[in-house]
Amino acid sequence: MAEIQLRNMIKRFGDLETIHDVSLDIEHREFVVFVGPSGCGKSTLLRLVAGLEDITAGDLYIDGDLVNDLPPAKRGVAMVFQSYALYPHMTVYENMAFGLKLAKVDKAEIDQKVRSAAEILQITNLLDRKPKEMSGGQRQRVAIGRAIVRDPKVFLFDEPLSNLDAKLRVQMRIEIKKLHSELDATMIYVTHDQVEAMTLAEKIVVLRDGYVEQVGRPLDLYRHPENAFVAGFIGSPSMNFIDTMIASATGSTATVNLPGGGTIDIPTNGGTAQAGQQVKLGIRPEHSYEDGTGDGKIPGKIFVVERLGGESYLYVQTEAPDIMIIKAHGDAAAGPGDPIEIGVPAQAAHLFDADGKKISQTEGKPLAA
Repeated sequence: MAEIQLRNMIKRFGDLETIHDVSLDIEHREFVVFVGPSGCGKSTLLRLVAGLEDITAGDLYIDGDLVNDLPPAKRGVAMVFQSYALYPHMTVYENMAFGLKLAKVDKAEIDQKVRSAAEILQITNLLDRKPKEMSGGQRQRVAIGRAIVRDPKVFLFDEPLSNLDAKLRVQMRIEIKKLHSELDATMIYVTHDQVEAMTLAEKIVVLRDGYVEQVGRPLDLYRHPENAFVAGFIGSPSMNFIDTMIASATGSTATVNLPGGGTIDIPTNGGTAQAGQQVKLGIRPEHSYEDGTGDGKIPGKIFVVERLGGESYLYVQTEAPDIMIIKAHGDAAAGPGDPIEIGVPAQAAHLFDADGKKISQTEGKPLAA
């Protein structure tokens, strides 16, 4: 078993507090991703779990045991870093076996563990090579294999794919997800890439400035963001935001002004929306319609079209300062300079107050086509 509990954890470097009262529960065999922009504290939080940084305040439990004062080697964790950190003078086999040799594990057991891990990662044919003779993806497999042979309760990944090219990152994401299904271990993965977070995670922890903004399953965060930060961070391309005002409000609906003079009625949390209130209206590119279909309409002019084959992205200048991105069919005929009327379904819209807190109760998904 490898259940992890973080209780009111705080980390300070001198007078600077970088992790603020974080509490989390991570279940056995769960794949959890810490995600957020650079400097949000995700790697620091991972290092606190690993034992590479001291906990200033709070408690960390692994399988019910308090491990605050245990060294990394006693916690049952193994870490895979952004840099492969392989010994250049050693072969793959020697790199993977080195930690076990230091622990004075029997030679036959070392051989069995190394070859078993190599088979899982499909690098058996590389065991006699040295790091300089391998690609970046192969080196990262070796770094993961070095962690596997230790048979840890918890795998910790600190942005392990950031040094790889785009195609190889996709391939390695699939392999890490497959690895998780094959190993009886909990995994915590750190990344700034929300696409990695969405595709890998069973649970996502969104961090900003050392605070946890929201925790949940990928699609829950996508459909039901609790604030504008999470709404803008989760999803690619990111959500469109329009600074606007509530024209009128009842206990369950807010009528919101749209650029160009139109309005849209959005279901709201009872009594929280007020006429005249400054708000942010959020609309995802994939939930907007280039043909004007929807409950509200926003006129604008296309100034850039990105054609990606199966889909196109239209960049639209509206009458407000806001630029909107619209996901369209790959064969969309629209081009730069063309006028457009963007259709916004109320069911897909999100509404946030001036502080970024959600005040709508929409489902965050478009109406049926």
